[in-house]
Amino acid sequence: MSNEESNFMEEFLDQHDYEEPQVGDIRKGIIVAITPQGVIVDLGLKRDGLVPSSDLSKLEPEEREALQINDEISIYVTNTDAPDSLLVSIHLAQLNQDWIDAEALMESGDIVEGEVIGYNKGGAIIPFGRLRGFVPASHLSELSRGLNDRQRQQKLAKLRGEKIPVKVIEVDRRRRRLVFSQRDAQKEWEDQRKKELLKDLNEGDVLTGRVSGLRDFGIFVDLGGADGLVHISELAWYRIAHPREVVKVGDEIEVYVLNINADSQRISLSRKRLLENPWSTVEQRYHENQLVEGTITRIVDYGAFAEIEPGVEGLLHVSQLSRSQVDSASEVVNEGETHLLRIVSIDPNRQRIGLSLRQVSASEQIEWMAMREAEEAEEADEPEAEAEEPVAEAAEPTEENSGEATETVEAESEEPEAETAEPAEESSDLDNSEEEAETAESEPEESAEAEEAEQTEENEDES
Repeated sequence: MSNEESNFMEEFLDQHDYEEPQVGDIRKGIIVAITPQGVIVDLGLKRDGLVPSSDLSKLEPEEREALQINDEISIYVTNTDAPDSLLVSIHLAQLNQDWIDAEALMESGDIVEGEVIGYNKGGAIIPFGRLRGFVPASHLSELSRGLNDRQRQQKLAKLRGEKIPVKVIEVDRRRRRLVFSQRDAQKEWEDQRKKELLKDLNEGDVLTGRVSGLRDFGIFVDLGGADGLVHISELAWYRIAHPREVVKVGDEIEVYVLNINADSQRISLSRKRLLENPWSTVEQRYHENQLVEGTITRIVDYGAFAEIEPGVEGLLHVSQLSRSQVDSASEVVNEGETHLLRIVSIDPNRQRIGLSLRQVSASEQIEWMAMREAEEAEEADEPEAEAEEPVAEAAEPTEENSGEATETVEAESEEPEAETAEPAEESSDLDNSEEEAETAESEPEESAEAEEAEQTEENEDES
């Protein structure tokens, strides 16, 4: 090539290299070589870009291994002083893209799910790409007002490793601030997850959920996007006064889907449907004329109900209470009392057992009462015996160990008691109205009354 042609080519390149690279530019290039010193990138300029090994070390191992010759990548120009090459960074280009994505997310208002990887006194830390975002404590749904510093730190520690929905509420590159809010995202996220869950859910499904709240009328179970209600009558086969007798907040339990109301977005669940029904094997344990102990659970106009085992109740009809005329069951028995009763009828298909106090003989009553008194006396003696054992073992300290014993007691007494925060029995779904609970509660009661009336007629016919 002649000097004239060479000069012409240089002038041509100078004319077309009109965009001189500047520090901070983001450009795209093609990887042309991978060397121990770094990665060489063709940027379409007179000088190639060099990604030094120090920059490559900031990438994840799988990202470094994925770099191949002829791949197109984005780079960030860090230095233009070298005459033969430009120093560029893949890591900074990725960070820049994360800032761009965060700004776009803030403008759109979309919700993302982030994992809490740490926390400090002010809130929780969530990664966003290669950035570290911050969720202030005031924007965390898990932190309620009125918590002291210790309780707040305990709540934040429990969040570590959990994924929570968040919205971007502030992006400031200059100050390197990326701020999220869980409170702004929570309601919208729950509605979205609820719609998705209701779409895929079917009656008869068996799911695993977490108990999120206790109420007098039942429990709420978080199914991973929506809360379902387990009415108190669907918690166990036996009667319970309050759900806390069988579950507590935070428990993971299996539930059976009873009903789905898409219009009201309410889900009715059952726990007892997945437990063995004691009535299915009642004939294996009981027979007519058998003597059993029964605890009076309810007194009604036509008699009383007695529980002979959890989940199995029998009817003690008013005609079976006494050999003499009785107008009301309360004249003979009271709720909470335990009596010796005789089984007079069993109908496992209809889940009914007829009981009688009248058909228990005086000798059987006396023998049973004597056995109960002996058992009660034996139970009363056990705590006294346990209390006497430490006294017998605690001998007077000798001169050699008296000082050591005193120091041990003093050291133990100085150990502070651990503070515990009792979890409040809250429901994560405050939209469930008490009207639904009352409706759900009334249905089992009406069914029970119908069965009781039917059994009353049968018992009256028998008597």
